[in-house]
Amino acid sequence: MLVSETQVDVRYGETDQMGVVYHANYIVWMELGRTQLIEELGFKYADMEEAGILSPVTDIQASYKKPVRYPETATVKTWIEKYDGIRVTYGYEVYNAAGELSLTGFSSHVCVKAENFRPISIRKKFPDWHEAYEKNKKNEA
Repeated sequence: MLVSETQVDVRYGETDQMGVVYHANYIVWMELGRTQLIEELGFKYADMEEAGILSPVTDIQASYKKPVRYPETATVKTWIEKYDGIRVTYGYEVYNAAGELSLTGFSSHVCVKAENFRPISIRKKFPDWHEAYEKNKKNEA
C-alpha cells in the first residue's frame, strides 16, 4: 500500500482568531494529498479531464483530533482505502508539527463523463490507473 506524504505550511489566512486552522481548510489539504498521491502513481487529474472524465466527491468525512496552528507545517498522509474499479475511497491523516494526529478522514469519488455525469468504469476507460490502484490500495483484512 502506497502512503503519500504532503507537507503543508499553514498560512495565517487559514486560521481563526485563536491561530487554529479553520476546519474547512483541512478539506483543501485532503485534496492536496489526493493530488500528490495520484502524481506519485504516475498520473494527473488534468489528463483524465482532457479525456472528458471528471471525478466528483460523493462523500467526505473528517474527524478532528488536535489543532494545527499557524505557523506550523502539517503533514498530510494519503492512501487508497478502497477501490472497486468504479468507486475510489481515499484515506487521510493530518499531523501537526509535534507529530500528533490532528485529523482522520475519507473522501469517496466516482468517475463520470463530463457531458452527462454518467459513471464510467475506471477499469475499462483507464486500465493503467486501474492497475496502479489495485496494486497500491489498502489490503483488506
